[in-house]
Amino acid sequence: MLVVHVHVRVRPDLVADFLAASLVNAKASLAEPGVLRFDVIQDQADPAHVVLNEVYRDDDANAAHKLTPHYAAWRDAVAEMMAAPRESTRFTAVFPDTP
Repeated sequence: MLVVHVHVRVRPDLVADFLAASLVNAKASLAEPGVLRFDVIQDQADPAHVVLNEVYRDDDANAAHKLTPHYAAWRDAVAEMMAAPRESTRFTAVFPDTP
């Protein structure tokens, strides 16, 4: 399994819009066969810091996600909402090791 954490610094005045767009993307992502989990989480101490916790069956599922219309719509919609470029870190799941 591939786990991806995407850290986003959102412009404070656009947090609600960013979350709304991200929820649409997350819900659509869960319908993809290779997506096992897609969380949108918000930092309690800094509400403009949002993390997307994405769990994929494998690298191919992650690549397929990037080709979906809902991902492209999200990417384009939130581009101007970010205070800085988003950063992602890729992890290998140790436990649980199977979906």
